[in-house]
Amino acid sequence: MADISSWKDITINDLGKVVTGKTPSTSISEYFGGDIPFVTPTDMNDRRFISNTERYLTQQGVEAVKNSQISAGTVMVSCIGSQMGKVAIAGKLCVTNQQINSIIVSPKYSELFVYYVLSLREDEIRSIGSGSAVPILNKTDFSNLPIAIPSLSEQCAIAGILGTLDDKIEVNRRMNATLESMARAVFRETTKNEDRKWNTGSILEFANLLSGGTPSTSEASYWNGNIEWVSAKDVGNIDSIFLLDTEKKITQKGVDNSSTKLLPAKTTIVTARGTVGAHCMLGKAMTMNQTNYGLKAKEGIGDYFVYFTLSEMVEQLKQQSYGTIFDTITTKTFQSAQCVQLPKEAIRKFESQVTPLMNMILNNQEESRTLASLRDSLLPKLMRGEVRVRKPDLTGFSVARDDRTSANGKGHG
Repeated sequence: MADISSWKDITINDLGKVVTGKTPSTSISEYFGGDIPFVTPTDMNDRRFISNTERYLTQQGVEAVKNSQISAGTVMVSCIGSQMGKVAIAGKLCVTNQQINSIIVSPKYSELFVYYVLSLREDEIRSIGSGSAVPILNKTDFSNLPIAIPSLSEQCAIAGILGTLDDKIEVNRRMNATLESMARAVFRETTKNEDRKWNTGSILEFANLLSGGTPSTSEASYWNGNIEWVSAKDVGNIDSIFLLDTEKKITQKGVDNSSTKLLPAKTTIVTARGTVGAHCMLGKAMTMNQTNYGLKAKEGIGDYFVYFTLSEMVEQLKQQSYGTIFDTITTKTFQSAQCVQLPKEAIRKFESQVTPLMNMILNNQEESRTLASLRDSLLPKLMRGEVRVRKPDLTGFSVARDDRTSANGKGHG
């Protein structure tokens, strides 16, 4: 067991300069649409290094909030609202909004170690935020949070262990993005109409439409089982094709006493209410609630063909959804939305081409899930000193950001 008695008790403020972000005036269009990332808490979900964001600022926009500009290696923590406690590292020069407090970490500390130790404290940060409707952890209270820090060499050793696992997860994510692009290119080449003049029709010609349900929430024996139960939130939160886990799980008794049913692996799931059109494939058999629809390929039709067909139809489905407060997809939406009607021979050829690519994506996701589980189990043990680490030569470590830059020997990506 490592000796943590020598770890130094300091505060967040001792780590370096704390900066609160700011949003340029949204009424000035010249401030937006440039190439400088503008980070909000939404951009921070399950990402270590952030170089790409939903919105970008121009240089004019940066000048308008220049005191909120942060450089690569800065640790960002969301301190307001539903995303409170999320942690990430700036992968390049960027600006954050006012919901984020950032730590420009001193060279005496490893920014990657700081990232990991704060990641472990997400629930704690959320619990101490003030305010009922919108919890807030202000800059002063954030700066005064206590933190225990070992020597720089040990910080780098701990960050190196965890960073190596995250590096492999990131490699898998990038590989999967490439594989998915390849599979989508094959689909578009297969279904393009210029030469073949394929007919169009409903996706329900190829797939059976499946519905879900919710076991009674007042019956405890229906919940916290080992059967995944897919909500719209689960579908919306994943960033790859296959869904492997869900936030909530139910028991077999819950399945037997509700309208939900076990859907086979590789069923395509699409959200049908509220934010409609988010979609994925089941990595294994799961149940789902009534906010989603499932599409399972009919006999002789490939599951991957159904998935990519649905994926290409999302904008149609959104346009044809209806509702007063929340948009809704119904059976009629699937019946009226149009897709290419390929013959079974063409579909079989497509399946044979993309199946190896999709199998690799699924394997990579499963490996990343295992690595993430190992990382999450190691993280608290390392921070409590329950796992011994070697203290390496500091020159052997560098931070690998999204843009593959280093950080002067501090930490390891």
